[in-house]
Amino acid sequence: MLAPIIQPKELLLLKQSDENFILIDAYGGGKQPYLSKHLDGAYFVDLEADLSVAVANPANGGRHPLPDPKVFAATISKLGIGPKTHVVIYDDKNGANAAARFWWMLRAIGYENVQVLNGGFNAALNIGFPSNADIKTPRPVKIDTSISEWQLPLVSMDEVKVASETRHTPIIDVRAKERFDGIVEPLDLIAGHIPNAINVPLTENLDEFGGFKNPILLREKYESLFENLDSKNIIVHCGSGVTACHTLLAFDYAGLPIPNLYVGSWSEWSRSGNEMILSTNQSSN
Repeated sequence: MLAPIIQPKELLLLKQSDENFILIDAYGGGKQPYLSKHLDGAYFVDLEADLSVAVANPANGGRHPLPDPKVFAATISKLGIGPKTHVVIYDDKNGANAAARFWWMLRAIGYENVQVLNGGFNAALNIGFPSNADIKTPRPVKIDTSISEWQLPLVSMDEVKVASETRHTPIIDVRAKERFDGIVEPLDLIAGHIPNAINVPLTENLDEFGGFKNPILLREKYESLFENLDSKNIIVHCGSGVTACHTLLAFDYAGLPIPNLYVGSWSEWSRSGNEMILSTNQSSN
């Protein structure tokens, strides 16, 4: 299995020596930036159309619920991605836009040769990786009919509710502190957080230059947060199940088991009628 993170210089060497990999632009804000400029040879995946399904009410699964695995299998087959394909993914937020989400989804169907570019789009440009606006057409492969379920751990809102009440299962909220504290909420209807969740913003996975911290430092960080760390017993969430994958990626990079993902996240929980901490000093049912 490849390391989950690839450095920009490694990607450039890969480009120069071996064209037998697929590069994916996973910018989460729509296709226009990709059409304007992207790394040479990259294909585009859309957060809304390819990595999630539309919902009428985010109370049922959140703003970005996962597609059916069989639908996802058809999506990646159109991109030429099969079980053995080497895939490198980037976005403009060092994995926090949609690259880590796509990484998680590929890993969750059992694909192992998947990497996220450390530093993202700008880091690649800074070391001379070519970019352009050329649109490359993928070569589809046969749909992998063995894909039928997500193989990485997921938890439901009911399971999170139990964890919030018993405190036996740690809940990590990776959103910015201001959102966790209920000071601001730019995306969902209510500001606050799930009871007994702890706030570990995903930005803490990064160093002062905006790249992922050394995996040893990441491991030390998460081990210091929990006594007798068992990451299989941790639930990670965000606003809608996208940026939470950044922390799941950090755990994997640190050599730790990938924790449970709560896809519905705050966008589902805050619409559910479950108990919420609306500010750091107030709770409400």
